[in-house]
Amino acid sequence: MPTETHEFQVEARQLLKLMIHSVYSNKDVFLRELVSNASDALDKLRLEKLRDDSLDADVSDLHIEIETDKDARTLTVRDNGIGMSYDEVGQLIGTIANSGTAKFLQELKESQDAQNAEGLIGQFGVGFYSGFMVADEVTLLTRRAGETQGTRWTSRGEGTYTLETVDDAPQGTSVTLHLKPADPENQLHDYTAPWKIREIIKRYSDFITWPVRMVPEKPAEGDQAPEPETLNSMKALWARPRDEVTDDEYHELYKHIGHDWRDPLETIRLQAEGTFEYQALLFLPEHAPHDLFTREYRRGLQLYVKRVLIMDECEALLPPYLRFVKGVVDAADLSLNVSREILQQDRHIEMMRRRLTKKVLSTVKDLMTKDQDRYATFWREFGTAVKEGLVTDPENRDAILAVASFASTRHESELTTLKDYVARMKEGQEDIYYLAGESRQAIENSPHMEAFRDRGIEVLLLTDAVDEVWADAVGEFEGKKLRSVAKGQIDLGAKDEDGTEEDREKRTEEYSGLLDWMKEKLAEDVKEVRLSSRLTVSPACVVSDTGDLTPALENMYRAMGQEVPAFKRILELNPDHQLVKGLNQAYKEREDRDALADTAELLYGLAVLAEGGQPKEPTRFVKLMADRLERSL
Repeated sequence: MPTETHEFQVEARQLLKLMIHSVYSNKDVFLRELVSNASDALDKLRLEKLRDDSLDADVSDLHIEIETDKDARTLTVRDNGIGMSYDEVGQLIGTIANSGTAKFLQELKESQDAQNAEGLIGQFGVGFYSGFMVADEVTLLTRRAGETQGTRWTSRGEGTYTLETVDDAPQGTSVTLHLKPADPENQLHDYTAPWKIREIIKRYSDFITWPVRMVPEKPAEGDQAPEPETLNSMKALWARPRDEVTDDEYHELYKHIGHDWRDPLETIRLQAEGTFEYQALLFLPEHAPHDLFTREYRRGLQLYVKRVLIMDECEALLPPYLRFVKGVVDAADLSLNVSREILQQDRHIEMMRRRLTKKVLSTVKDLMTKDQDRYATFWREFGTAVKEGLVTDPENRDAILAVASFASTRHESELTTLKDYVARMKEGQEDIYYLAGESRQAIENSPHMEAFRDRGIEVLLLTDAVDEVWADAVGEFEGKKLRSVAKGQIDLGAKDEDGTEEDREKRTEEYSGLLDWMKEKLAEDVKEVRLSSRLTVSPACVVSDTGDLTPALENMYRAMGQEVPAFKRILELNPDHQLVKGLNQAYKEREDRDALADTAELLYGLAVLAEGGQPKEPTRFVKLMADRLERSL
């Protein structure tokens, strides 16, 4: 049959233009596509041979070969797989618009990110055309297994292609790219360089089932030809039974994908079977990277489809609070966009995300119950990140709380869970108390802690920036409210020395004039002045109202660019402190109370300083303090 010239359909020409100029952001993926197509062809031949034992096809050494010619500037990818007939070549390559591509093209035009594009994994056509990103001309030579004649397809990607029959074509398919000149500025590398071929195969196709061999350069005359070099390991550890893989092999894989020189803290295996099958091999690192809490941190799992790398950092497979988890997910089938680089947001992705998240959290739970030392390492390194999920992932909130632990006043170095805290609560205690601050020392020295320390009531000490946010979002645990000791009224029950209820009412009445007067004088800063039940040593403290944000939360939200209204706070006075007693006595005895205003302002400033804040006007506060010290001397 003579050579025939055909024109591409309009849609095919448009798609080809997109493939060359728009769709692929990384030109290296052309080789991934060709190797993936070759791998599919080998899979199909193996399956066909199993179905039809009479098929005249050699399956003794199924493999993929890559051959380069530096002088001719060609790169050839060949396989000895199922191959294609003349009609199939015309159908699958010549008229790609007939196989769903016209619909894809329309959706691609409507949506720049191709979120709704139909996946074309494994279909000869779209991936094949990525070769035109790096080649001026592409030649395909193929013969279907069991047939005697082959087919040659050739095109420069400019509107036409040729088809001809060939008598001596080997079984399978070979694709020869006549490469464009190297242009590093446009990420067009020298794809005849052996090191570049090795790099791409190792990165994208290391774990496919079949050997990918690089044909060596022709030896000098008289020299013995070297053996072809196998470029891929073919070791898809996640697909092998656990008893066939050593810990060292798992650790080597982790170091490769996690860019870490240390062994992982824990290895997690998962195999999902049924209507949607996938395998996962995840790793919990032993140390948090230095940039874990920066915007630049690159997260995500490696996503494979049939052992071909699709995405190096697939963020959709785990929530952000588990961003430190490294690993591989290999799915049997997924809906992907044409370039295999952006996943569709379909139910399969959501199914995997939910299952993987629950598996990671259950693994941490196992560590907590079976290996306290390794759990302690994990929580020290990643606990702050995991607690973000208490705010962002309500569905898994209970599971996160079950693996979370916190410092408390009960022990200097040991952490406690909320469950254990509740089990130790004093008789009559209704709430879980906590206080957030910059450090354990700062929290323990806070005036808010005095009455709790005096009564031996355990308080959780929360020092991470996210703590106040999650505590407010969670609200309660096992029916017990989470209450900040720096917010609202605190009623810890009376001690013997507190006197009777009647005595306390008399004391409130005794200070009522001072409280009203101070509220008036400090009206710009406080909404209320009242006697405190939480102070035993300090003269005063400032607290937030029950529904108000604390200063730390206000600062956090403002740092995130959110507008937050200013909240006035409450000043609490310790009626047993000599300074407060003296101020109350002076208020009653003096008619010119304006002279006491400076003392009231100083008392408020001291309370602000005691909780780690600073007075609104530091210079004025220092001057008032200096004047008062001068007069006292």
